[in-house]
Amino acid sequence: MTDKIMTAGEAVDKFVENGDQIALGGFTVNRNPMHIAREIIRQRRKDLYLAVHSQGQAMELLIGAGCVRRVELAYGGVARFAPTGYRFKKAFLEKRIEVEDYTNYQMTLRFMAGAMGLPFVATRSGLCSDIVRLSGFSPESRGHGKVPAQKLKVIDDPLEPQGGQVVILPPLNPDVALMHVQYAGDDGTCRINGLTFADIEQAKAARKVIVSCEQIVPKEFIRREPDQNCLAPFMVDAIVPAPFGAHPTACHAFYDYDPMHLNMFKKLAPDDDQFQAYLEQWVYPFESQEDYLAAVGIGNLLKIRANPAWGYAPGLDRR
Repeated sequence: MTDKIMTAGEAVDKFVENGDQIALGGFTVNRNPMHIAREIIRQRRKDLYLAVHSQGQAMELLIGAGCVRRVELAYGGVARFAPTGYRFKKAFLEKRIEVEDYTNYQMTLRFMAGAMGLPFVATRSGLCSDIVRLSGFSPESRGHGKVPAQKLKVIDDPLEPQGGQVVILPPLNPDVALMHVQYAGDDGTCRINGLTFADIEQAKAARKVIVSCEQIVPKEFIRREPDQNCLAPFMVDAIVPAPFGAHPTACHAFYDYDPMHLNMFKKLAPDDDQFQAYLEQWVYPFESQEDYLAAVGIGNLLKIRANPAWGYAPGLDRR
């Protein structure tokens, strides 16, 4: 299985193409696949079609760097640092991206439906809301590529005619899923500690899966508690060793989010020139994770190091 272990540069070069539909794992300021996202930007991928649950910093960078043309999501923001992502909102208002929104539950169901090979999935989530009334994608884009012919459809419950209405949702089958995990076995088995969000459904629904990880461990170790594992080796196409690979977002039990870095980004993100300066300082120069971490600094990394018993960094100044 060691042929699956590669650098982020090798993984992106091999599996990510212009125009691909990309699922991003993680949730707002938690476990974003930042190391892989920065590599996508460095390799100048274009016209990407993001399909995410509730995404934050990775989506912000990819949209701000001009890599994204279309987004399907439930929420896009960096928690209190940007309740709505600055680059996300700016690109939408300037009509540089198309955006289609669903509920959190709907997005999870759509990935699950894709993983199960279903033609659609039914729910009552979103009834009587603008989610079912309004569509963000242009009529011209409908039915082309991976854009659903219809956002959704509201029908009478076919099994209980007197039971009201249900929302019929199209499945999602991304070209590539990107996720960051705590552990990957040297056989390719993956383990997420803490909340999994929609990562597992995204990975199972995707055609290709790139996983970055904090540690690669022997298969004998990761198989001791098989109930803690989330992806089998045959589901994973590339494993990228990347300590602090979710920085500046958090990785449960390893490190907290980095408030100093995220506050810096918050000040720079609204302005195009300052955001470009951020990319020039924090994205383009670093071909390796080690070089990036050297720029962050050992002192700053130690500040966010998690207490394994708690899963986060007690006493961290989050202002």
